[in-house]
Amino acid sequence: MNKGLLSVDEALDVLLAGARPVEETEEVPTLEASGRVLARAQVSTMDVPPMDNSAMDGYAMRAADVPAPDTRLKVAQRIQAGATGTALAPGGAARIFTGAPIPQGADAIVMQEFCAVDGDYVVVKKRPQPGEWVRLRGSDVRKGGEVLAAGIRLRPQDTGLAASVGIAKLPLYRRVRLGLFFTGDELVMPGDPLPPGRIYNSNRFTLNGLARSFGCEVRDYGIVPDNLEATRAMLRRAAGECDVIVTSGGVSVGDADFVKPAVEAEGSLLMWKIAMKPGRPLAFGRIGHEERAAAFIGLPGNPVSSFVTFLIFVRPFLLRTQGIARVAPRALDARADFDWSDADPRREFLRVKWNASGGLDLYPTQDSAVLTSTSWADGLVDNPPNRVIRKGDAVRFLAYSELYG
Repeated sequence: MNKGLLSVDEALDVLLAGARPVEETEEVPTLEASGRVLARAQVSTMDVPPMDNSAMDGYAMRAADVPAPDTRLKVAQRIQAGATGTALAPGGAARIFTGAPIPQGADAIVMQEFCAVDGDYVVVKKRPQPGEWVRLRGSDVRKGGEVLAAGIRLRPQDTGLAASVGIAKLPLYRRVRLGLFFTGDELVMPGDPLPPGRIYNSNRFTLNGLARSFGCEVRDYGIVPDNLEATRAMLRRAAGECDVIVTSGGVSVGDADFVKPAVEAEGSLLMWKIAMKPGRPLAFGRIGHEERAAAFIGLPGNPVSSFVTFLIFVRPFLLRTQGIARVAPRALDARADFDWSDADPRREFLRVKWNASGGLDLYPTQDSAVLTSTSWADGLVDNPPNRVIRKGDAVRFLAYSELYG
């Protein structure tokens, strides 16, 4: 590793050690809970299904009443989902539909495809086995069993599971309040004139979208002028309203970089040069009084560097702040369909895309100013320092789908 540079893992360890999970919780209707973080484990108060029921449209019967194919049974009743039948007499059958309760006395279902109607009788063309196509009570969820663990981000299927056991409201951690602002007198918003020497503020859109994808309550303070007092004033305002402050730009040590002195004046700061490419400069600190201090993370202003450092550093910090224990993204072993001979002593995050043959293609240029590469890609190859990649090599792939949740 380059002298004076912190490794990605070392920086992550310090960063995550400084994450303070939110403590406030709120009861939220289950219908509105998807994407939020569950504060307490949920236990079922019922069996699911609550009764034995049919897994198919067909006929309920006693298996012992069908000693051979083409047995005729009298159809005594019809049971639809949501209805209940009566006890089944020996030698009888019940027309039954998927999800309907199994009548007392029946122990098997024969699919309608293997039955023929003959007046008030059914001809059973296939000998059933006891338990065939019967969903047993509690086969999905047992009463008293944990259905959802604390500290997970609820997916749509999780809220569906909660609803299936009758949970109408869920205890959730309140949303993390994330403040964003952007430094640089060169920045212009799309829709405004673009004078010579100025650039559009793409980072504002990228980081807003990323923050919202993690379910944060985002407070966007816009572009802050390049001067110390304006930067200090914005830090004070954001610290009073937010749990975490993320900035883009101004974290270097140039004459026009005011974030570093502003953070030092309003709180405490660690400045790091990370042994990673793209995204070397990173700042971490706190703004305000210690008991109410907001966390601060300063990202580089380069658009690709800002994007990658958000995913690698801000993402796990936000997850930990939200109360999620597991924050490391799952990586896939994938096949490189490219050569990468420009090995770097820093850990590299290369923009890549799945191809039709199941391998990964590399964007033609990995320049950290080429934002097109991030939109083209499906994810990042996490390449260790000094590693050359040859076609066919296995690489560690971080899909966007993993990094956005």
